[in-house]
Amino acid sequence: MNLMNMLLFASTNAQGQPSSSPVSMIIFIVLMIVIFYFFMIRPQQKKNKEAQRFRESLQKGDKIVTIGGIHGKIVEINDTTFVIESEGSRIKIEKSAVAQSVEDIAQQAK
Repeated sequence: MNLMNMLLFASTNAQGQPSSSPVSMIIFIVLMIVIFYFFMIRPQQKKNKEAQRFRESLQKGDKIVTIGGIHGKIVEINDTTFVIESEGSRIKIEKSAVAQSVEDIAQQAK
């Protein structure tokens, strides 16, 4: 018996008529919020923390790819920005614009 059938059976009274108990509705809403949290919000928070740790671990000389597809090597690190060098030109980018390192791309290709 699946969860939906159990909830539907629990919401009927002895005569088989649907009952409108406010407690059962509150329990159902709380259950939906908990499910939403564990399947949607929590994984996104984990992914954001992992991306933040990755960006903080980058050092001078690391080769990166930005979310816009620019490949470059980090030459300077500031509080919220990187200066990258690509084909002889320097570009200042936000740390949040870094998608991945070139080493990660090479590992994924294998």
